Amino acid sequence: MPEGHTLFALARDLDAAFRDTTPVATSPQGRFEAGAALISERTFLHATSWGKHLFAEFEGDAWLHVHLGLIGTFTIDDRPYVGELPVVGQVRLRLATAEHVADLRGPNLCAVISPEQVESVRSRLGPDPLRPDPDPELGWRKISRSAKSIAELLMDQAVLAGVGNVYRSEVLFRQRVDPFRPGRELRRTTWDAIWLDLVELLPLGVATGRIVTVAEQVEQVRRDLRRGQVDRLEERTSYVYKRQGEPCRVCGSRIRTQVVAGRNLFWCGRCQRRR
Repeated sequence: MPEGHTLFALARDLDAAFRDTTPVATSPQGRFEAGAALISERTFLHATSWGKHLFAEFEGDAWLHVHLGLIGTFTIDDRPYVGELPVVGQVRLRLATAEHVADLRGPNLCAVISPEQVESVRSRLGPDPLRPDPDPELGWRKISRSAKSIAELLMDQAVLAGVGNVYRSEVLFRQRVDPFRPGRELRRTTWDAIWLDLVELLPLGVATGRIVTVAEQVEQVRRDLRRGQVDRLEERTSYVYKRQGEPCRVCGSRIRTQVVAGRNLFWCGRCQRRR
């Protein structure tokens, strides 16, 4: 499932392509004809994300709400739109102008909602490390009162918005946190360290289009950002994610895996003992 950095970048790209235009909205698949008709040829005001939710505002208090789920994609074609662009796959929604075509396929949710409904969705979500002025205290309040493990809590979008299985596994390893420690036994300083790590790592994901957590690659991307150009990373690496049975990059112990909150958690039993 796409994590928060992917939705943030998608909102940015949709905003760049369609802001202040009046895209024609259609549903080639036919499953979203009524919704597409509500926003077609209305001015696209802006797009934003909150965690794994995408919102696009159109004139007239109409908001497009999208959750990609496990298999959804929202692609933006930046070549000039001349005539009828062929439809590839099951396109739930197409936004088209003379300059851009965006196709939404396989979302878990696609709806046109009101400003009040947008606020209702947002109010149920935890703080998003990519949002302006997020409040980590909101997440800490829920964590510090919960008997659930920190590994479960980090996957709860009402606790922390935008973090998925990859960031969960990697950040808990980076901070040497026991993933099975109950939230109410976690020290506040540990939560602060987790939060600050996410605040640093998610923007790197936006910049590169991939999840970057290993120290050497993190430093490379930081250097690239300072000079204003991000080079392609040669390979995708991780500390623990999808490395079950392989040696830990720090201590050499075998990486373990177990299903937690419906997804495979990966961790190092020797390194991750921090309370």
